[in-house]
Amino acid sequence: MHRAEFQSPIGVVEIIGTEQAIVSILFSEKEEMDYPISPDSPQVIVDCQRQLEEYFNGQRLEFTIPCQSTGTEFQQQVWSALTEVPYAETVSYGAIAKAIGSDKAVRAVGNANSKNKLTIVVPCHRIIGSNGKLTGYAGTLTRKEWLLRHEKEVGKNTPPANKT
Repeated sequence: MHRAEFQSPIGVVEIIGTEQAIVSILFSEKEEMDYPISPDSPQVIVDCQRQLEEYFNGQRLEFTIPCQSTGTEFQQQVWSALTEVPYAETVSYGAIAKAIGSDKAVRAVGNANSKNKLTIVVPCHRIIGSNGKLTGYAGTLTRKEWLLRHEKEVGKNTPPANKT
């Protein structure tokens, strides 16, 4: 496994991957980076950092890096449904449960959401409570709020043809 870290506007982001795919993108509570991109970093890690930086700069609405996640079949279904939530939009945990055909599995969806290791790329920050309030986010609610505000701001300045 290879690792790299970079400073985002809302904290250090740690990227872990193989030579072929990204397996983890998580916020770190560290103040300093210990693993910046190096000449030995695989291209997939370099591309991931570049795409995340483009996202934070408002230049990227979707990601094209190869990712690999490990989880139960249910978790995989939830994570796949998360990728269908459009940029700058939010849906409830209940809507995700419905989307995967498990209407009553709202808490299980929340639990699967919390196990997502591909933050931002698999946009678990776009999932909110049925009352419209921000709830649960492994990267902190402050970051969740920042990400949603960022996407709304970028989204309103992006021509419809470029939104996906």
